Amino acid sequence: MIPERVVHVIGAAGRSGAALVRALPAAGFAVQPVVRDLARWAAVAPPAQAMLSPPRMADLRDMRGMGDALRDATCIVSTAHARTTPLLLAAAPAAARLVLLGSTRRFTRWPDAHGEGVRAGEAALLGSGRPGIMLHPTMIYGAEGEDNVQRLAALLRRLPVVPLPGGGRALVQPIHQDDVTRAVIAAIALPPAAPRALVIAGPAPLSYAAFVRAVAAAAGLPAPRIVPVPLAALMALAPLTAALPLVPRIRIAEIRRLAEDKAFDIAAMSATLGVRPVPLDAGLALTFRRDLPPLTRQGARHADHQPHC
Repeated sequence: MIPERVVHVIGAAGRSGAALVRALPAAGFAVQPVVRDLARWAAVAPPAQAMLSPPRMADLRDMRGMGDALRDATCIVSTAHARTTPLLLAAAPAAARLVLLGSTRRFTRWPDAHGEGVRAGEAALLGSGRPGIMLHPTMIYGAEGEDNVQRLAALLRRLPVVPLPGGGRALVQPIHQDDVTRAVIAAIALPPAAPRALVIAGPAPLSYAAFVRAVAAAAGLPAPRIVPVPLAALMALAPLTAALPLVPRIRIAEIRRLAEDKAFDIAAMSATLGVRPVPLDAGLALTFRRDLPPLTRQGARHADHQPHC
């Protein structure tokens, strides 16, 4: 059992933050949630326990308030958007170690405000000299209320065919939320080191068409018919989804990224964090509430090591 240490979690009421808050006590860490919406926190907070402190309310746009919330922090995990990294660096105690969530959107070749924000956040961390790590997850699925797999399944229930640019040949490598959580906990246990960034992803890339079929199968739906459609045509049609009843809204940026490979080598993830990501079929089965055990307590090599926060 890891000796109790306190981890300040910014964004504790969000999807990844709430999952982390639930998992940290089992890994031997006390938790200090930092949230900006107490009502949202109340909706996702786990039952009260000795290793979970009452939340502190703060917003990264308020340096004084965030500084007060982090006044005694020695280890900070932020699941807020990576673009807030410069603000966090200004508010955090100088000696605190940082574990930040970024996104593989930083690698997109398209003009993308989200990706630009992640790149700026990564640059701020790397340029700070502060001990810390930014983890860049690929598409996260399996969290409570996530809108990647669940929204796709909702779309598949209503569409007789699935139009995809290039027939869905572009590669994706989704990662289950439990693997993201395990990666963060493993990062907390790493020895202090110069700031760095690391991609975390599922075990292997697959085509988006294969991903769509896997989601349909896990949701108990018939195998979808996939129709190749030019990217420009799909981008032109995307705004119409906002006016269609019972169809999830699809944004132009999402369509554009469907034509972009998102495949990554996870050797550094495995070597650094000791996390072996769950196969997609097992993760989807868990997502659609099949009878599988939780993943968050499995497989992190550093789980029995002394923490460095």
